[in-house]
Amino acid sequence: MLAWRGQGPSMGCRFEVRSMLSDDVVKAFMPGARVLRAPTASGVLDGLTFAVKDLFDVEGAPTTYGNPDWARTHPVAAATAPPIMDLLEAGAELLGKTKTVELAYGLTGENVWYETPINPAAPDRFPGGSSCGSAAAVGAGLVDFALGSDTGGSVRIPASYCGVFGIRPSWGAVSLAGACGLGPSFDTCGWFARSADVLEKVGQALLPAESGQGLGPVLKAEEAWINAMPAVAAAMVPAMAALERIAGAAMRVEVAPEGLPVLYEHFRCMQAQEAWATLGSWVAATSPRFGPGVSERFAAARGMEPAKAAAGRAFRRQFRLRMATLLAGGGVMAYPTSPAPAPRLTAGQEEQNAVREATMGVTAIAGLGALCEVSLPVARVEGAPVGLSLVAAPGRDRALLRLASRLAQELGLP
Repeated sequence: MLAWRGQGPSMGCRFEVRSMLSDDVVKAFMPGARVLRAPTASGVLDGLTFAVKDLFDVEGAPTTYGNPDWARTHPVAAATAPPIMDLLEAGAELLGKTKTVELAYGLTGENVWYETPINPAAPDRFPGGSSCGSAAAVGAGLVDFALGSDTGGSVRIPASYCGVFGIRPSWGAVSLAGACGLGPSFDTCGWFARSADVLEKVGQALLPAESGQGLGPVLKAEEAWINAMPAVAAAMVPAMAALERIAGAAMRVEVAPEGLPVLYEHFRCMQAQEAWATLGSWVAATSPRFGPGVSERFAAARGMEPAKAAAGRAFRRQFRLRMATLLAGGGVMAYPTSPAPAPRLTAGQEEQNAVREATMGVTAIAGLGALCEVSLPVARVEGAPVGLSLVAAPGRDRALLRLASRLAQELGLP
């Protein structure tokens, strides 16, 4: 086993790099050397281990962003991303970097260069992306929690698919310094955990001070329920009953009378324009090799009509006002995180695209609204996990995590 220890040039913190351990049965970690960091202080995360999606910088290690040409054309990181530093200072131990979809631009979790992680809860299905490795590592019990990023669902959907807890915080709540970007006005730093308790503890280390009071009433967002497979909606019934026992009877509301496809289209156009603005210069200069679907997405991003993205921004301004009014009193929306369980590995591109569009119409609710969202692993459909999402106004992240912990306890979840 190859091992190396040294002092970081700017931090003075011990770190290690060693070969990939044999415990990675789901192929969640980046192949080759494993990047390790010891805790730098003691705190709320003492004794816990974590991994980070390989778009976050760790000093002295490469950041591949899921693509070998990105790794080839970028130097090793000169500093460690602040959220990782916060976790180390809270007592957690870093056990490695996990795989991501190339440039975080995909929802299934595929990576043809470094191998797609195995979904530990449903090995015949995709793990979900783009934070596929982090979700798989947590689901397989390789770490206690893992950092991911969420632009259009990249934490929430892998959490639902792999049967773990996951959070997309309010936009801007956690620093993304030292992280590769995709759509900056949507990008967030989220995380996965096997228990609601650990999910909440990580929030104590990363989230800003509380804003606002508790949460309630429960709002049942009609469009998201209608969008879900009947079997998924039915599987949510016990969890919704438990939520109503602790937070009161749910009220039915409409959040998108325009229809979820309209939300998806506005999100898609804005994200594409931002993706090209963020990464287009590198793509044009490097002509990188991409796996299936990724080159097509960047081609579409390059050709995005400015008027469509502008219309999306105008819609988002109105949508945020709508959500602010709906959730101002502490209301918390509840709906299926994903409309279906993860697609099977044998699913063709047409089926994958259909699932992607149906899914991102729902994930766009929090994305367009800059809202915080927690996914809980509450049920299984066709033998695969499906999650229930709780969604609250920006700044109510800590209260949302507390509610998720109460619901998990009521349901007998970890």
